[in-house]
Amino acid sequence: MRARQRDDVNLTLIALACALLMVLPLVTTFDELLTSWAMRLGADNPLQAIVPVEARMVVSLLGLVGIHAAASGSHLVVWDSAGSMHTLFISWNCIGWQSLILFGVSLISGLRGGHTVESRAQVLCIGLAGTMLLNLLRVAAVAVIAATVGVGPAILFHDYGGTILFVGFLFVFWTFAQRWILPSQPSQAE
Repeated sequence: MRARQRDDVNLTLIALACALLMVLPLVTTFDELLTSWAMRLGADNPLQAIVPVEARMVVSLLGLVGIHAAASGSHLVVWDSAGSMHTLFISWNCIGWQSLILFGVSLISGLRGGHTVESRAQVLCIGLAGTMLLNLLRVAAVAVIAATVGVGPAILFHDYGGTILFVGFLFVFWTFAQRWILPSQPSQAE
């Protein structure tokens, strides 16, 4: 029974990964269009209020690895080794709400079965914390790439690499959760 649950989660993740990779260029283009419309209409204001906090957290992460950075509202500034400044705008669309949705979809498959409330709560808390940390690391990685390689590669990573990174995170997370958090249920045939 446990192997079947693991297979179900892995198949769900593989299906999500395949679907995302197939439609990624379309999603990226459509995402930019939706972002600009939402910003014009003001629908982004509630999520945009989170951005300055996230930008300051990213600056702290960058400081840990020795990259000079600063945040002002929704703007993140990073300096490269030559002292040139790169300004990055973090919109409400960059904070990772899409990965929270993907994590939620994976919960539907991953928490099926007779798991205890305690183990489900642990999976939820660890998964949410991991998703939030990964989103911070993803934004920090975009800033590092902008400061070290250039803005073009940073945009490419932002648009495509973040999705691939998150799908990889889901595989690692569910392997961890199934092995150490979700208890094995005794078979009904025993």
